[in-house]
Amino acid sequence: MRQMKDSGIAWVGEIPQEWQTMPLYCLYSERKNINALGKENNLLSLSYGKVVRKDINTSEGLLPSNYNGYNIVECDDIIIRPTDLQNDKRSLRTGLAKERGIITSAYIALKPKQGVNSHYFHYLLHSYDISKVFYNMGNGVRQGLNYDEFAKLIMLVSSNLEQQRIADFLDKECEKIDGLKTDIQLQIDTLEQYKRSVITEAVTHGLNHNAPVKDSGVDYIDEIKADWKISKIGFVCTKLTRGFSEDDPALICSNKGNVVFRDEQHACGKMVSEDNAMQGIHIGDIAIHGMDTWHGAIGFSKIRGKITRVVHVCDSTEDKRFVVYYLKSLAYQGVYKLISNGIRGNTSDFRSWDKVKDIYICLPPLDEQKGIADYLDHKCTEIEQIIANKNTQLETLDEYKKSMIYEYVTGKKEVA
Repeated sequence: MRQMKDSGIAWVGEIPQEWQTMPLYCLYSERKNINALGKENNLLSLSYGKVVRKDINTSEGLLPSNYNGYNIVECDDIIIRPTDLQNDKRSLRTGLAKERGIITSAYIALKPKQGVNSHYFHYLLHSYDISKVFYNMGNGVRQGLNYDEFAKLIMLVSSNLEQQRIADFLDKECEKIDGLKTDIQLQIDTLEQYKRSVITEAVTHGLNHNAPVKDSGVDYIDEIKADWKISKIGFVCTKLTRGFSEDDPALICSNKGNVVFRDEQHACGKMVSEDNAMQGIHIGDIAIHGMDTWHGAIGFSKIRGKITRVVHVCDSTEDKRFVVYYLKSLAYQGVYKLISNGIRGNTSDFRSWDKVKDIYICLPPLDEQKGIADYLDHKCTEIEQIIANKNTQLETLDEYKKSMIYEYVTGKKEVA
């Protein structure tokens, strides 16, 4: 049994007797090497706790006019994203560079001093990150940190040999865990795709595959049942304007197609529309997200609350569950992208009701709508339960990985 001592750090507790504590500036300096002439073009990005390559020729997202102001980093530099601490308490903020490249100068690049094992200290800082240590630095919760503030962070330092053993062990064990997570995520993705296909098949072909069909007359809708009709959203749905109380819970219409409570603790950004306006939404209302329609952010609300006005809140005399399922199926088939590209070339712009109301929808008789909706409610619930179980497995693996890293980088466990 190794002897332990108090580290003097509340969240760490005891560390091995022979370990030391010292401020980060004893181990790392700040890497400042601006890509002034733009010669370096290996673009790097911090994504989900990893420093990864990014296509410098991409046209996605907000792009700078050039990359001359980016920072050139080297292999074994540790990258810290110190910005937006108030609004984003969910993202991972540390990563280890495994190659030379350029990264936004808004991040802190830590340059290891001679003999410093960045693989070990990457794991240590990752453990600090998931323990939310950075949010308590500076003067309380900060919008951002700079190197001078970050450099005061107290680090745990074992012998060089033990650092290497810990890093090697964690590399091997984390690779196993990440492999299991990848397999489970592939199963989840397959189940999500299966659910989409079940929805699309049911709302476009019905439950009786032997019924006679006819041409829909709409370029993005295939043949439909002979007794079904074609209409438009503007005739099927009535856009509502509902009031709300400030005490009403804040809701969102997620890309999963559900109206759910806004998780303020883990939310990224503020829940407001461009004009800071909100509206009420009642149980049984249809919610069509004006910007994420093409992702399938269309839901049937089972909650009463308030929601951003970017969402179209609607009523209908048809079976509202069927309407929601059908509108989701259009997203799964890429119809909203097709419509937007044909009109304005913007796949996320459905904030105008005038644009939404002209979308075609096919409608079975009301009793058949109900039968299809009942079938999909049952079938989707079954699939979603399996997905929920898979997500629980992912969460369990995540927690195990976090705990394992913490126990070894703080010396609670020793590599055999």
